[in-house]
Amino acid sequence: MGLLTLYLSGQLIYLLKKNRHKFQDKMDSIANNGPLSIISYCASSILMTVTNKYVLSGYSFNLNFFLLAVQSGVCIATIATLKAFGVITYRQFNTDEAKKWSPIAFLLVAMIYTSSKALQFLSIPVYTIFKNLTIILIAYGEVIWFGGKVTSMALGSFLLMVFSSVIACYGDSSAAKTAEDTFSLYAGYFWMLTNCFATASFVLIMRKRIKLTNFKDFDTMYYNNLLSIPILLVCSLVFEDWSPTNVELNFPSDNRTATILAMIFSGASSVGISYCSAWCVRVTSSTTYSMVGALNKLPIALSGLIFFDAVVNVASVSSIFVGFAAGLVYAVAKQQQSKEQAAPKLPK
Repeated sequence: MGLLTLYLSGQLIYLLKKNRHKFQDKMDSIANNGPLSIISYCASSILMTVTNKYVLSGYSFNLNFFLLAVQSGVCIATIATLKAFGVITYRQFNTDEAKKWSPIAFLLVAMIYTSSKALQFLSIPVYTIFKNLTIILIAYGEVIWFGGKVTSMALGSFLLMVFSSVIACYGDSSAAKTAEDTFSLYAGYFWMLTNCFATASFVLIMRKRIKLTNFKDFDTMYYNNLLSIPILLVCSLVFEDWSPTNVELNFPSDNRTATILAMIFSGASSVGISYCSAWCVRVTSSTTYSMVGALNKLPIALSGLIFFDAVVNVASVSSIFVGFAAGLVYAVAKQQQSKEQAAPKLPK
């Protein structure tokens, strides 16, 4: 049996060496596959949103900065392990590159922190609907920085996105029964608004920096998470309550293990969203990346209705489908715009 195993292993190594060029070509093809990057980003974003909602809302968790630091730490540990085994590769740490990348790390911290705060106060359906507003900011940012264009159909989709957000706001407000519920809603709207601006800034500036540095996906992932860890830890120590009472509240003895495992799992899911975000931005565009996020809102919102105690009424359900329709209209608008840009121009 030992000789047979050794023989089969030798044959496998021989075949891999013989076909390594074909294998490398196949991997390069996958790495530059736009539709595959979009599908992967959708799946990872659903997992990430649901996992974070579970951690942030399930056990009265309020150490948001610490949770995000754990996620970044798990992400770094994962890709470092993969690199040690030769599965992936990324650039060695460079001080000059880190200094140039540090503003993006601060924007990443702002984006994920405001996202976690909004998700803490808002239901998943409302959170996902309001996230559509980021598309509008990114689209006009691309007009300013990358020579983009907003067509009349795209403008119509933006109006639908705003309309769906208004409906979602009305549905949640009508379900608020106490002053505390109303305060939580307005706090969630505030964090959601700041998250929209932080996300748009992060996506646009990261795309510009990727073009300047020629970073690959794992380079982006490595620097984003590594540089964000010290920022998150300092913010956690300065702004969050680490008293024994609050630690016991966040990690109660009866479900401490479940909380810690959920945090680690959310960190593992952040590996997927970190890579797939950078992958999707690189092989498509920042606007396409945000548009895919809009189309992805329907399954995410439905998961919130199914797995969490979200408000279910005519307004909340209608806002989900209006937001999804807005994403479809925007997708068609971008497709038509791409065809117009690709069509040969007749000489005047």
